[in-house]
Amino acid sequence: MPPTQLRLLPDAQPLVERLGREFFRTLPSHAGVYRLRDASNTVIYVGKAKNLRQRLSQYRVANPEQLPRRTIRLLHTTVSIDWEECPDEVAALARERELLLALRPRFNRAGVWPGRPWFLVWRFADGFLELALEREQPVGWEKSGPWGGVATRLQVGITRLLWLGLHSSRSVTTMPLGWFERSTLGLVRLGGSGWEHERLNEAAAQLVDLFEGRMEAMELFAAWLNLRADAHPMDREMATMDLEWLVELLGKTKRKG
Repeated sequence: MPPTQLRLLPDAQPLVERLGREFFRTLPSHAGVYRLRDASNTVIYVGKAKNLRQRLSQYRVANPEQLPRRTIRLLHTTVSIDWEECPDEVAALARERELLLALRPRFNRAGVWPGRPWFLVWRFADGFLELALEREQPVGWEKSGPWGGVATRLQVGITRLLWLGLHSSRSVTTMPLGWFERSTLGLVRLGGSGWEHERLNEAAAQLVDLFEGRMEAMELFAAWLNLRADAHPMDREMATMDLEWLVELLGKTKRKG
């Protein structure tokens, strides 16, 4: 007979008992980070979520058959929960990393110690504009960084923007499928037959200005992209989304500097 049929008592709900059911109903359904605290108000766990309400609602029931013992201990130790909303899941991931490194909560295992940084590197050589993520700057390449958890998103966004600015069709439907995902792209090579080498060289120079924080570099980069007026709405939406994210990222970097 399965063990679940032998159980006579319902699963414990320590957070519902402490915080109330209304707490979980009023959580925002936005991306963000959350902090679980113990009786001394010490942060003991930090997490991120695409949807805070859905994620934190998973903590209502301490089911020992579905959750690891470490998580069960966490739920019984938690006395309060607070959260911060973020613009999107990428921003939440970056904020989670900051909190993990700053607080090093005892119930978190990953991300509490700084890892080796990533650099976005690029060069124009042999008729190709190449971009990659590297731990160190290769000889003959320009670099930007170091970047933390946003490095892969940065490479994806820059690559898509350059495609729209360089490719004659300027259509997202002709991009490689992986460029729509927030995963590591590896080495990206833009160029070859049908590409204007002078335009590729200009793109490499635009990246130098952009990441060195020169006056009006972002405005000049947006103007250089020169997305045509009759472009498909999907193309314009992607370019706007990536540009806005890049503006926010570089703005934060400049303020920290």
